[in-house]
Amino acid sequence: MKIVMLGPQGSGKGTYSSRLSPILGIPQISSGDIMREEIAKESPLGIKVKEYMDKGILVPDDIVIQIIKDRLKKPDCEKGFIFDGFPRTLNQARELEKITKIDVVIYLDVPEWILLKRLGSRVSCEKCKEIYNLINIKPKREGICDKCGGRLIQREDETPEAIKKRLKEYEENTQPLIDYYKSKGILKTVKCYKFETPPEEKVEEIAAILRGLK
Repeated sequence: MKIVMLGPQGSGKGTYSSRLSPILGIPQISSGDIMREEIAKESPLGIKVKEYMDKGILVPDDIVIQIIKDRLKKPDCEKGFIFDGFPRTLNQARELEKITKIDVVIYLDVPEWILLKRLGSRVSCEKCKEIYNLINIKPKREGICDKCGGRLIQREDETPEAIKKRLKEYEENTQPLIDYYKSKGILKTVKCYKFETPPEEKVEEIAAILRGLK
């Protein structure tokens, strides 16, 4: 099954995708993670991506699409995938259609107050990128990832001011995707209106939606 997880920063895309991936037996794909890996490897593509990031400029769609196209050629994508944070714009969605057909888009509908609270207390593993929340999704050992033992860090772009800016950018750039996928009849909305809802509960809700599509 080919899935897009759609929602603003802090909506749970990464958390739910990472839990659904082993259940469904398909990879979780984050364009941001791929770009960071390429930068770390200092590959030709990574060097190019870093030039844009260092200037504070968005990586052009043609480069992002090429990254995605290369990733989808790998054997683990034969049975499907879960896109976490991609596509981000209408243009990226249209370009994606030229590469592959998406079966379902899960839209995570989350109020802004929850997003601000989640992002302000979010940490992630610097090694495996597993995400935790210091309020309701805590690691077993403080500062240490349960999954790989890596160090947990808070991203520099998760200050209150930066968070509000990112949410505004999301609304401007990604909101049109909701209407786009709704018009195609493949959008499924999952409402997340309670801060304390355990992630497992929403993962099961999403899994039930996916089972209903088979």
